[in-house]
Amino acid sequence: MFTLHLKIPLKTQLGQRVSCLQHLVALAVVESVRTLPGYEDIDLRLKWPNDIYYSNLMKLGGVLVNSSITGQTFNLLIGCGFNVSNSNPTVCINDLVLQHNLQHGCGLDTLTPAQLIARTLTLLERFITDFQLRGPHALLPLYYKRWVHGGTRVRLWSEDGPEAEVGLDENGFLQVLSGDQRLVSVQPDGNSFDMNLVVTKSS
Repeated sequence: MFTLHLKIPLKTQLGQRVSCLQHLVALAVVESVRTLPGYEDIDLRLKWPNDIYYSNLMKLGGVLVNSSITGQTFNLLIGCGFNVSNSNPTVCINDLVLQHNLQHGCGLDTLTPAQLIARTLTLLERFITDFQLRGPHALLPLYYKRWVHGGTRVRLWSEDGPEAEVGLDENGFLQVLSGDQRLVSVQPDGNSFDMNLVVTKSS
């Protein structure tokens, strides 16, 4: 686990779309493993809005961002945790590494929290720079590559509701394209996105 304090000017690409920051952090965690030589096929993925998953099966971590504004600057506290080496209660990154070694006859080393936190922060810095220079579309292709929801169709509001395709809008909100070609953006606050179902949260 780690906490990171960032200051982002409001009048910047990311300052105007600060809700995208949680996606950048989660993507940096996934890429901290999958950009290591030999570890590219370790099946870490992203689940909207802020979860880190093993394939589409189990949650390994998540990201929370708290924000406040001082003058023309966002003060952002990022809390991030991901399971590197504790096999219980579900699975950890090093379990996936050892499983990969068995399946492919490899000898990949297990990873350490310090190593992955350092790599995550380095990648996050790069992702923020790219976002500030080119906006959300600079990183959407990579995000979709790691997204558990890629290419899937979901049901809206109930299990027999209309089918829809999903993506992200420029603010990082879930964008739903329904069968009648209507686009709707869904914020995480008040809504839940299961693997195949978008529903309004009950209180």
